[in-house]
Amino acid sequence: MRRVIAAGVALGLSTVFLGALPASAASGQLAVTASIDGQEIGGATVPVNPAKPVKLVVTANNSGASTVRVRSVKLSGVALALTFYSYDTRTFILDLGDLAGQATGLLPSSVELLDGQRATLGEATTVADVRGSFWSVYGVFGLAMLVLTILAWLTALLALARHRLPPNRGRRGLRFLPAGFGTGLVAVITLSVLRLVPPEPAIEIPVVLGAAAIAFLLGYLTPHPAPRPAPLAAADQATVRLPLPVTEEFTG
Repeated sequence: MRRVIAAGVALGLSTVFLGALPASAASGQLAVTASIDGQEIGGATVPVNPAKPVKLVVTANNSGASTVRVRSVKLSGVALALTFYSYDTRTFILDLGDLAGQATGLLPSSVELLDGQRATLGEATTVADVRGSFWSVYGVFGLAMLVLTILAWLTALLALARHRLPPNRGRRGLRFLPAGFGTGLVAVITLSVLRLVPPEPAIEIPVVLGAAAIAFLLGYLTPHPAPRPAPLAAADQATVRLPLPVTEEFTG
């Protein structure tokens, strides 16, 4: 059970650090601006309602000397380095009807111009306020992380209550570490779904690492488990002797 919990939390944690890595190299030849339903996406949170089509307007400025051919426009949303929705189009009216089952809450999003090899020629980034379902892929992912985190805390606390934590303080801290990582991931997803803070690397990494550090410190400071009593050797075991019956003789 501990391995399953640690593996699940590690999967969520790896997505956080992968999200902090630089994206694949792109030419970036075009300066892109975009608007959704007439609202400029740069520096603003854009509401996206899956119940109606989205009018996307893209303007690209080519500052280079060579001609650039744009094959398609890609609208995508990413959280914890996982792409929870992605749409490619050659037109500029997007039907987002299935978005309700993919994501909900605040998600960092981008509008990219792609060439024939699907390399990014330019992009504009924003935060999309997706009005999707709580039972979307993103919402269910958050619930799964919540369940794994609760199990991780229960496993660590039961080991503490039963005096089964390792004697070494560092190892005791490591037993609490998966629970801390999971707590940080759940906090990031919850803030996103509640439309409070988007899960951007500048926010999610400090939250996850901070929660992990607190959990490790709690495990490190837990009291030393009581030593188990050593079994008595055969020679040390007390021998109990029953008194012999007393026989009395009476003479008449």
